[in-house]
Amino acid sequence: MRRRRAEKREILPDPKFKSVLASKFINMLMKNGKKTISERIFYNALDIIKKKTNDDPIEVFKKAIENVKPVVEVRSRRIGGQSYQVPVEVRPSRKLTLAYRWIIDYARQRPERVMEERLANELMSAYNKEGASIKKREDVHRMAKANQAFAHFKW
Repeated sequence: MRRRRAEKREILPDPKFKSVLASKFINMLMKNGKKTISERIFYNALDIIKKKTNDDPIEVFKKAIENVKPVVEVRSRRIGGQSYQVPVEVRPSRKLTLAYRWIIDYARQRPERVMEERLANELMSAYNKEGASIKKREDVHRMAKANQAFAHFKW
C-alpha cells in the first residue's frame, strides 16, 4: 500500500434522538450540503410513522435498517481471463451503508408527493419486510446463492 488508510471520522449523534444511526442516515439523505433540510425530512418522516403506527418511530427506523441489511453480496473476480461473481460476506460498516443507500434511493423513486411521506412509507414497508429495498436485499442474496459454486475463489 502506498498511503495510509483513511481513518474513520467519528459521527456525532443526532440532537433529537441521540442516535448515531439517525445522524448517519441524515447525512446520507443530504443533498448539496443542506443538512437542515435533510434533518427536517427525516424527523417529519418519523412523525408520520408515529401517527400511522403508534410505535416508537426510532425503533421502527432501527428495525427497518436491520431488515434491509444484506448478509452476503457478489463481487467480480477475474480468474484466468474470465470474470466470476464470487459471493462474499458483507462487512458490518458496508451492511449499514448499503441499507441506508437502498432505503433512500427507493424512497426517492416512490410516487408520493413529498419526500417525508416517501421516506416514511419506505421505512414502514422495510419494517414490515416488504417494499423495494427489501426486494433489493433479496435479489442480492439470490445472486449470491446462485453463484455459490464460485465461493472457493474467495480471496
